[in-house]
Amino acid sequence: MNETKLLIGGVDVGAKSGATFERKSPITGEVVTRSAAAGVEDVKAAIDAAAAAFPAWSKTSPSARRKLLTEAAAKLRAKSGEFSRLCVEETGAIGGWGHFNTAFAANICEEAAAMTTQILGETIPTDHAGTLAMGIRVPAGVCVGMAPWNAPVILGVRSIAMPLACGNTVVMKASELSPAVHRLIVDAFVEAGFPAGTVNFITHSSADAPQVVEALIADPAVRRVNFTGSSRVGSIVGMLSGKYLKQCLLELGGKAPFLVLEDADLDEAVAAAAFGAFMHQGQICMSTERIILVDKIADAFMQRFVAKVKSLPMGDPTKGNFPIGACVESKTVDHVKALIADATAKGATVATGGTGPGGAFFEPTVIDGVKKGMRIYGEESFGPIVGVLRARDTDHAVELANDSEYGLSAAVFSQDIGRALATAQRIDSGICHINSATVQDEAQMPFGGTKSSGVGRFGGQAGVAEFTELRWVSIATQHRHYPI
Repeated sequence: MNETKLLIGGVDVGAKSGATFERKSPITGEVVTRSAAAGVEDVKAAIDAAAAAFPAWSKTSPSARRKLLTEAAAKLRAKSGEFSRLCVEETGAIGGWGHFNTAFAANICEEAAAMTTQILGETIPTDHAGTLAMGIRVPAGVCVGMAPWNAPVILGVRSIAMPLACGNTVVMKASELSPAVHRLIVDAFVEAGFPAGTVNFITHSSADAPQVVEALIADPAVRRVNFTGSSRVGSIVGMLSGKYLKQCLLELGGKAPFLVLEDADLDEAVAAAAFGAFMHQGQICMSTERIILVDKIADAFMQRFVAKVKSLPMGDPTKGNFPIGACVESKTVDHVKALIADATAKGATVATGGTGPGGAFFEPTVIDGVKKGMRIYGEESFGPIVGVLRARDTDHAVELANDSEYGLSAAVFSQDIGRALATAQRIDSGICHINSATVQDEAQMPFGGTKSSGVGRFGGQAGVAEFTELRWVSIATQHRHYPI
């Protein structure tokens, strides 16, 4: 049993009410984590602690912040085995997913460390003689980071690393589906030597989520909010941020299109599509959800793709090394089954998969003949299923790709790079990869989407801009004449 407490002002505490909640394993159904269930009072205490720590932390030198973030990366790597165990227990992931998460999260920390000396300003020409005008970036204040369960180490670290690098203090709100994973991140930062109050940690029950989230956003000391999760909840976070006039960064859902043109390398496309659709049971915001095939190569691609998917065994990650593990909960399987029933009733066919042993396990599934009007055409599945659409030509493929409320990641496969680039530029998404999978990330890249996939960008200079205030400062060095 994992026991998870809050961290407020450097002290491990339970909820003031004494309330707790439990997380059950999606594999066994047994309770694996018991966590403190924070309420509004606990939220206030965490924000107050972050606000009290802000003046000193915001004045900490870039090299000191860099050193602590680099040490946090080392602490994260040292906990890779524990992260892997907790990811399996709380989210049903395969063991390798936790190790990959940890390695990439450490890289995010190191990239944030590198950015501490890259928080740049500029001098700006002014009409006033003898005046120097500057745009300078300064820490914003208390930042709230809300992280999801699906890539819990990566996205948990991403929610706090750049804000800390920029001189802000943070309150991290864990997912109720992976509280122990998220608490282990905070432990790594504490062990790295971050001063008390710079990093604070809140867990809460599902029932308490609405009031906890609003309390986090509403507090006057909070100056930035970042949220990664579903578009439905992201819309709520965005509306609350607007209500309280808080700048927010939202990285939300996706329905990533994967375009295969007639001159594509089919073997490369098949490998990338299988990875993009079924890595982590398709529970990634960038997961390939729509494979759009130009008619000329559609049958040849499908023959190879179905064979590839059939070669991906599903199994209990506690009992073997399987490429496909459990979904985060049985509700995901129920959603996938509903998408299949709707699509097949409207003329689509199950090319492979479509069944499961029960609970949170389900085979990787390919649905061919997807058309508008089917739920799977537009709904994010966030599960081990992918739809296949047929396109007359490249123009039709682009039209299908853009016929979505989402716009996070996309991919185009063609051996004519000029044509592929021109096609990629016509797709409305924040990210597009040519001849590689929709699922990929690098800490220094501007990561985010368009439309219902989010607002703003994580990573690199784009991330610095999100977590700092840009101030205009001028210095007059000679007499100024004023009209009155």
